[in-house]
Amino acid sequence: MATRTLRAFVCSCSIIFLFKLNVFSCQQFSISFQQPSDCGVDSYFDISSLSCVKCGPNQVSSKSGLACECQTGFRVLVSNGASITCQQCPEANQVVTQDGYGCIHCSGRVGENGKCQCPKGSVLVERDGNGNPLTESRCEACNATEPAFSAPDRTGNRCVRCEDSFINSSQSCVCGSSNVQAGGMCFPSNSLPTSVVPNVIFSQLASSVVSAWFSNFMYSSAAACLLFSNRTACQSLGNMCVMNMHSFSTINNDACGLYNTVYRTTAAQGSSQDISYWRANLPWLYYGDQLGLASRILQSEPLPVGFSFKGAQKNSNIELRAAVYSVRGEFLRWEGIGGGNLQLCPDTPTRQQSAFTFGTAYKQSCVLSVSELLNGYPEPVFYDVFLVIQKPQEDKHLLAVPLLNTKQQFNGQFTNEGSNMNNWLLTRRLMLVDTLSGRQNSLSSSPGVIRVASNIKIGFQLVPNTQKGQVYPPLMTVTYSDIPVTDPSTQTVTVSFSLEYTMDQEEARIKTDIALGVLGGVAVVHSLLKTASWKRRIASPLIDLQTLMKFLVFYAGDLANVFFIITVGSGLYWLIFFKAQLFVSVLLPLPAQEERFVVYVGCAFALKTVQFLHKLFVQLSVDIFFIDWERPRGKASKHVEGSGEAKSQASPVSIWRTYFVANEWNEIQTIRKINPTFQVIAVLFFLEVVGFSNLALRDPSSDLRRSPEAYKPPYSLILRYGVASAMWLCIGLIQMIYFTIFHERFVEDKIRQFVDLCSISNISMLLLSHRCFGYYIHGRSVHGHADTNMDEMNTNLKREAENLCGQRGLLPNSDTQTFQISITNRLRAQYDRIIEPINRRSGPSRLVDASANPCEQSTKAYHTMNRFLGSVLDHAHREMDYIVKDKLLFERLIGMEFIEPLDKSIFYNDDSHSFADVLFYGNEAVLLVFDTLFFCVVDLGSQNFILAAVLTYLQQLVFRLIRNGMGRRNLASKTLVDQRFLI
Repeated sequence: MATRTLRAFVCSCSIIFLFKLNVFSCQQFSISFQQPSDCGVDSYFDISSLSCVKCGPNQVSSKSGLACECQTGFRVLVSNGASITCQQCPEANQVVTQDGYGCIHCSGRVGENGKCQCPKGSVLVERDGNGNPLTESRCEACNATEPAFSAPDRTGNRCVRCEDSFINSSQSCVCGSSNVQAGGMCFPSNSLPTSVVPNVIFSQLASSVVSAWFSNFMYSSAAACLLFSNRTACQSLGNMCVMNMHSFSTINNDACGLYNTVYRTTAAQGSSQDISYWRANLPWLYYGDQLGLASRILQSEPLPVGFSFKGAQKNSNIELRAAVYSVRGEFLRWEGIGGGNLQLCPDTPTRQQSAFTFGTAYKQSCVLSVSELLNGYPEPVFYDVFLVIQKPQEDKHLLAVPLLNTKQQFNGQFTNEGSNMNNWLLTRRLMLVDTLSGRQNSLSSSPGVIRVASNIKIGFQLVPNTQKGQVYPPLMTVTYSDIPVTDPSTQTVTVSFSLEYTMDQEEARIKTDIALGVLGGVAVVHSLLKTASWKRRIASPLIDLQTLMKFLVFYAGDLANVFFIITVGSGLYWLIFFKAQLFVSVLLPLPAQEERFVVYVGCAFALKTVQFLHKLFVQLSVDIFFIDWERPRGKASKHVEGSGEAKSQASPVSIWRTYFVANEWNEIQTIRKINPTFQVIAVLFFLEVVGFSNLALRDPSSDLRRSPEAYKPPYSLILRYGVASAMWLCIGLIQMIYFTIFHERFVEDKIRQFVDLCSISNISMLLLSHRCFGYYIHGRSVHGHADTNMDEMNTNLKREAENLCGQRGLLPNSDTQTFQISITNRLRAQYDRIIEPINRRSGPSRLVDASANPCEQSTKAYHTMNRFLGSVLDHAHREMDYIVKDKLLFERLIGMEFIEPLDKSIFYNDDSHSFADVLFYGNEAVLLVFDTLFFCVVDLGSQNFILAAVLTYLQQLVFRLIRNGMGRRNLASKTLVDQRFLI
C-alpha cells in the first residue's frame, strides 16, 4: 500500500515538473511589448532588442526616441557610432557648437537649444575658411543689395541669392512695406486681394474649414501665377480650386475665385493647344464659365474611331492616359489609367484591366478604412485624364475627358446633381483622396475632415443609328464624400468605380409600345370572339356581369400572351444583336431602363396565372358521364324471401368495366406532352453546367466558359430573361416534337389508347365543358358485348383486325369515334333533371330528403341517365335528336360554332381528339408558358437559376396534386362512380 502511494507521489511530481518545464520553455521565447513612447526622457528605444535602454551620463533621448544625445551645455567627446560620451563645456560662458562636438563663445544671443543664434539677415560662422574652429562665433550679415542680393538660406548657415520676386519688386532682398510677402515671395500689393478666404467648403457637412495649406500657399500661388507666370504656382492654385470642388461663387478671393481672376486677367496670353478653354500657363479646369455648354461638348461630334467586338478590325480596348501632378503643382509623370490608379478598391490587375474593355459593364465597390486612407494618401495627387485615339498609320492623339463633379456648386446650387444636361458645368482634373485641405492648425496636424472620391463613373454614349461603333466623347462623373475624422481606426467609407455604356432607347421603347398596342387590339378582338363562343355554348343570349367577368378572364389570357411575346422577343433581340454584332450598333439598356421590361414580365406572369387558374377551375367542374352499352346476355333466377319461390330476371351487367374506364380517365387527367422533371433538369444543366447563363452577362463576350480569375460583370435582366425563356421554350418544344412525332407513334399514345379502351369496354363517354357544349367519345363495341371471357375477347379482337365485323364509328361505315357536340337546351334540361337528386345532396340541408337512401338515389340516377343517353344516341327521342357533320375550317380556327342547335343537337366529327382540352394534355401551351414565366420571375427576383428550378418543380408538383385530387372528386360526383374505386 505504501509502495503504491509513493509511486503515485513520484508520478505526480514528475508531471508537475514537466508541466513547469514546458511553461518555462514557452516563456523564454516571449518578450515584453515596448515602443519608443514608453522609454521616457532618459532612455532610448533599441531597434535591435526592441526594448528601452537607459542612456549614459549627461544624455537624454533624441526627438525620434531611437538614440541618445548630449544634454544642453554638453558636447560629444567620443562617438563610435553605437554610443557617445558627453562632456560639459569647460568654461561657464561657452555653448555647444552647431555640430555638437565643440564649445564656443557666442557673439550674439543664445537660443533655446543652448546654441548660438544670429539676428535675421545674418548667418552664423563658427569655423574659419580652412575649417578651424573659432574661439568666438561671428554673425555675418548677408548683403541684400546689388550686386549680391543675398539672404540666409533655410538652415541659416549660408548666404544665397534671394528669390527673384524680392529683387524685381524692391531691388533688394527685403520686401518693402508697400509690398506683400507670402510663401517666401514678394508681390506688389495691388495685384490681388490681400485678404484671401482660405476656407474649404464641405457641403455635405454644412461646414467650412480654415485650411492651413490654403492659408500658407493660396495667395502666393495666385500672385506668382499672375505676376510671374510661374507654371508650378498656377498648377498649385488650380489644385486648390479642385480641392474646393471647382465651386463658382460671387466671392473672388477664394481658391476658385482667384483662379478665375487670373484666368480673366491673362486673356492676352492666348490659349494652349488651340483649345479656347485652356489658358496659357494655367491648368485647364473649366469648359467655360456658363451653364448649358455640356450638350455641345458631349454630343456635337463623335470620336473619330469606332469600336468593334469581333473580326479583323476588332477594337474594344479603351486606352486612357493621365497627366499626374503633385499638390504643389509639380508635374510627376504621364500615367496609363488602369492597374488601380483610379480604382481605390484592391483587386487583381486582370480584373481591374477588364474595366477598359468596351461594352463590359464594370463595377467595383468596397469598404475602406479611414486610417488606411490617412496613411496611404498623406497628400492628394491630381489627374488630368485623356482618351488615347489611335488611327491606323497615324500618331497618337489625346482627347480630353470632361469631368462632371456632382458636388460642385454654381452660385450656391448643386447644378450637376440633376439629369438635365443644360444645367451642367463640366470641368477637368480630379483627385482621389484629400487628407490635406482639412488640416486647420498646421500642416503637420491631423485633418479634421477628409474628402474621398466615393463614386467614379466613366460613361460612353453610342451615336444614334451608327453602324460603325461610333460613340460620343466619354464623360467621367465623380461624387465626393466628406468624412469628419473622429475615430479613424473604426471609421469606414464605401467607394466604387464603374464604366457605363448607354444608347438612346427611345426608338426601342416606341417600337415596343406600337407592338403592344397592335397585339393588344388583336387580343381584344380574340377575347370578344371567345366570349361570344362561350355565350353560344352556354345558350345564354343575355350580357350580364358573368359575361363581363368571362371577357376579362379571356382578355387576361390573351394579354398575357401579348406581354409574353413582346418580352421574349425583346430578350432575344438584345441577346442576338448585342452578342453577335461586329461593329457596335446596339448597347444594352441600363438597369434603371430595364424596370419597364420587368414590369411587362410581371404583368405577363400575373395575367397568365389568372388564365391558368381559370383553366384549372373549368377542368375541375366539367360534367362527365360514362354510358354503358352492355346488355344482359341471359336470365338468372333470384330467390324471393318469405315466399320460398325463385323468380326469373335479367342477368346483371358488371360495373367493373365502368370503374376500369373511370380509373384510366383519372390517370390521364394530368399527363402532359413534356416530362416536367426532365424539363427542369435539362434547363438547369444547360444554364449552369454548360454555361449558357454566361451569355446573360453585361459584356460582349459570347464564351460559355469564364476563367475564375477573370472579372465577372453583373447580369442583364433582359439577357437573363431572354436566355432563360429561350432555353425553357426550346427544351419544351423539343420534348413536344419528340412526344408527337416519335413517342406517340412508336411508344405510347395514352389519349388514343383511352379511346380504344372505351371501345373494348363497350363504354361511351360524355363530357360537357359548357352547359350546351362538350365532347363525346363513342365506345360502343362492334361485337355487341364486352363483358365476356378471354377466349371470346381474343376472338372478337381477331375478327376486328381482319375486318370481319363493322367499324367502331358512331355512323355506319365510319371510324370516327370522337366528336365535339353542341346540344339543345331541351337535352340539357333533361340531363339536369335526372342528375338533380344527386346534386341536391350537396346543397342546403333543408332541400335534402332525409328518408332517401343516398346509395339507392345514385344507383337509380345512374341507370336512368344511362338509359336516357343511350336512347338519345340511338335516335329514340325525335325531340332530342342530333345530326353529325364536319366543322368548317373557319369554325376550327376561331373556336366558335356558327350554327346554334335549336331543334337538333350537332355532333361535329373530331379526329384531333380535342376532348383533351379538359385535360392538362390539351393545354400544354398554357402550361408551358406559365412554367416559363414562373421560372423567369423567380430568377429575376433572386438571380438564382437553381432556386428558380426548384420552386418551379415544386409548383408543378403542387398543381398536379391539386388537379389529381379535386379531379378525382369531380369524377366521382359527376359519373356517380364511388370515389373509393378510383385508385
